[in-house]
Amino acid sequence: MSEITKTLTIVLSIFLVVFLYNKFGPPFSFTSTVTQKQDLFTVSGEGKVTVVPDTGIVDLGINLTRPTVKSAQTEVNNIINKISADTKKLGVDSKDIKTSNYSIYPEYDYRTGTGKITGYRVQASISIRVRDLEKINQVIDSATAGGANTVSGINLTVDEDKQKELLKEARELAVKEAKTKAESLASAAGISLGRIINVQESENNPPRPVTFLAKDAAVGMGGGGNTEIQTGSTDIVSNVTLFYETR
Repeated sequence: MSEITKTLTIVLSIFLVVFLYNKFGPPFSFTSTVTQKQDLFTVSGEGKVTVVPDTGIVDLGINLTRPTVKSAQTEVNNIINKISADTKKLGVDSKDIKTSNYSIYPEYDYRTGTGKITGYRVQASISIRVRDLEKINQVIDSATAGGANTVSGINLTVDEDKQKELLKEARELAVKEAKTKAESLASAAGISLGRIINVQESENNPPRPVTFLAKDAAVGMGGGGNTEIQTGSTDIVSNVTLFYETR
C-alpha cells in the first residue's frame, strides 16, 4: 500500500469516526470560563457653593373650632381667600400659593360618658413660595393678620433654575477634588490607576429651616410686633465617588 493510499485511508477513517459520533453519540459540550480583574480604587470628593437664598417657602396654618361644620368651613375658607388675595397684592404669583392640607374633625366631650359632639375643628395648611425675599416678612405679617394662627415652617432656598446651575458647579468641584485626591493617594500607595468606570453622586441640599419669631411675641400669643427674618446664606453641596480600575 502506497503512502498516498495510507494517508487517504487515515483521513477517511477520521471523517467516518466524526460522522458516526455526531450521528449516534452524545452532542459535543463546550464550557467557556471568563475571568475578569475586579480590583477597584474608590475615592470621594465634595464640592460646595455658598449662596444667599433668594426664595422662601412659608407654611401657614389655620386651626379653629366652631359649633357646626358649615360655620367652621365658611370661616376657614374666608381666611384662606383673604390670605391669598392679600399675598397676591404683595406681588406673589397665584401659582406659588397652594392649600396643602384641609381636614375636619368632630370635637367630643367625654365628661358625661357619652362622647357628645360639641363642635367641629377645621385645620388647613397654606404653603406660599416667596421669590422676592425682601417681601417675606410682609407676607408673614399679612397672613397672620388675615387669620392664619400658626406658622409651622419657613424654609430658605434658591430658585430652581439657579439651583441647577449651582449644583452643576458644585458637582464639577467635587469631581475635581476626587480626581486630585485619587492621584495623590495612588501615588503614595504605589498604585497605577486606570480608567474611571463608575461615578456615584449624593446631593445634600435641603431647604434651610428658619425659626419663626416676631419682635415682641409669637403669633397668636398676644404680640403685635413685625416679623424679622434674616436670610443669611446656604450651601449647595454635591458629594461624588469615583471608581477607578487599577493596573
